Amino acid sequence: MNLDSLETWVMTDGKPGMQNQCVGLAEALGVPPSIRQRVIRQPWRSLPPQLWFAPLSALAPGSSPLAPPWPDLLIATGRQTVAPAMAIRRLSGGRTFCVQIQNPKVPIDRFDLIAAPVHDRLTGPNVIATHGALGRVSPAKLAAEAERFRAGVAALSQPRIMVSLGGDNGVFRMTEAIIDQLGARLRQMVADSGASLLVTPSRRTDAALGDRLRGLLDGIPHLWHDGAGANPYLGWLGLADAVIVTGDSVNMVSEACATGKPVFIVDLEGGNAKFSRFHAALRRDGLTRPFIGKLEDWTYPPLDDTAKVADAVRERLATRMA
Repeated sequence: MNLDSLETWVMTDGKPGMQNQCVGLAEALGVPPSIRQRVIRQPWRSLPPQLWFAPLSALAPGSSPLAPPWPDLLIATGRQTVAPAMAIRRLSGGRTFCVQIQNPKVPIDRFDLIAAPVHDRLTGPNVIATHGALGRVSPAKLAAEAERFRAGVAALSQPRIMVSLGGDNGVFRMTEAIIDQLGARLRQMVADSGASLLVTPSRRTDAALGDRLRGLLDGIPHLWHDGAGANPYLGWLGLADAVIVTGDSVNMVSEACATGKPVFIVDLEGGNAKFSRFHAALRRDGLTRPFIGKLEDWTYPPLDDTAKVADAVRERLATRMA
């Protein structure tokens, strides 16, 4: 089904992790999206979506406009997009096909399709359950980015292991003790296997903790992306033989599992029931194992939740347009 003629909006709060999920779904559908970033003012910011009055009046300066003509397809995620998405669907007379990514925590019949991770425990006829987060990682993109960065890693020994670092968030903390343990385990793994490392801190990685780990890796073969120049993240995912990733980000873990390569999880302090269910499901299904300082090899079908949701959107749009 050719969808490229559909007017498509992606609506998020602008956070990269949120926007990547929506844009990834649009890319999988082959539709060029118009990005609508939202900045919400009070009192709406403090209200649950069910209590938003005049939700399209909630925009603060700096937001993208939300006005007719309404789109054919709306892809949104994040708590602050729930009420506006419901309003657009209603104002369009139901013509706008609304996809909400993640549990909107309102009655599910307010949307045409909801893509929610299994750990949210949301079910219904219009709910597609995913292992984790949607994203922009695909086999074709990994292959293309790997070629782009291949020359830069050519001098490193194999196996090449990518280390993807997160950091503090609402439920996890990265500490000096965790960094020291990670550094020791990485050194042991390199000594035992002859591996080299490709290390990518994220925006949430504390600079001092990043520097601490970098010092612990002194003298062993590795590359460290310091934020300068082109971002090698996807290229290194494509080139790595395995991935070690901190467990604080559903997005980063999901992207690692989209490679089909061994994925090792580094636990941080904290957590909650949802994250525990997320990680337990991946371990149960053979996608991830804890990182204890040694390499193991295993295979599994690459996680491809984005394609799964795109297929469901196509099917439902085809039924509507028949």
